[in-house]
Amino acid sequence: MADGPTVINSGGSGGTAIAIILGLIAIVVLLVFTGVINIHGGGGKDINVKIEAPKVEAPAAPAKPAAPAPANGG
Repeated sequence: MADGPTVINSGGSGGTAIAIILGLIAIVVLLVFTGVINIHGGGGKDINVKIEAPKVEAPAAPAKPAAPAPANGG
């Protein structure tokens, strides 16, 4: 009887290779989706976006400080 189980190395690097290939494909798809890689060539359109924000002005006079709290809660 053997001292322990027999372990056969089946060369499990196939799963690692598939994971690397899928990772590279995912990165390329992400770069195409975000526009880093342009698959349409150089004839793309520029899109100008204009955002109208309301003008914010500072108050004319500083705000009055709040009244002090009562000493004993009442």
